[in-house]
Amino acid sequence: MRAISSMATRSVLADLARAAALAGLPTLQIESVGGVDAAHRVAGGEAFDLVFLAEPALRGLADAGHVDAATLVPLFVSQVAVAVPSRAPDEAAAPQGSAFRDAREVRAALRAARRIGYSTGPSGTALIDMIARWGLTDELGDRLVQARPGVPVARLLAEDEVDLGLQQLSELIGAPGIRILGTLPADCAIETVFAGAVASVSNVAAAGRELLDFLRSPGAAPVITGHSFSVPTSTAARSSAGILRRER
Repeated sequence: MRAISSMATRSVLADLARAAALAGLPTLQIESVGGVDAAHRVAGGEAFDLVFLAEPALRGLADAGHVDAATLVPLFVSQVAVAVPSRAPDEAAAPQGSAFRDAREVRAALRAARRIGYSTGPSGTALIDMIARWGLTDELGDRLVQARPGVPVARLLAEDEVDLGLQQLSELIGAPGIRILGTLPADCAIETVFAGAVASVSNVAAAGRELLDFLRSPGAAPVITGHSFSVPTSTAARSSAGILRRER
């Protein structure tokens, strides 16, 4: 079976695909690319069996008939974290807790940064929207550096293109040349829900549904949390936007 995903879930999906194969399910070959590119390819009719994207993008594909809406299920929740450049080894491990105590400290860090890296996709859009609500868009201006499609924010940090980076924690973990400070605090947290669905062009839809069921099973949860994602709660599963903001 053939699948496509955004870069954010490539590692967790690779491990889950191996676990599924060990459980006797069909082998899943997953191509991970930028989320926008993935959506365009699915919309163009390219032959995939399963599609894994941020929930808003996947729902858009479902509305257009490119994936089976009845099979669309939330699978992983990813938090946005904050990182800085570092030359010390082993500093890209997952820290415990938030990078800052509250939104006020986040605003102060953004205003103090020379260059701020952020990602393409829903988490980057959510960050820019939050900056706008804080009235900081003009002040930060050209200090905001969006990573090129398929380029992780961690690379911008490691290559000193930016001195503060915000991206989903799952994409920062294990990256060389960075130090992860922690996730955004509760009063301005950004969480992205990633979902899966069977592609409308798949001729093995039943097997695709079986794989999605495996990814939602309790046995998959340790793999998911091991990659610094969380399993969707009922609230996350009901989120029509696919992005949960806890800003107060």
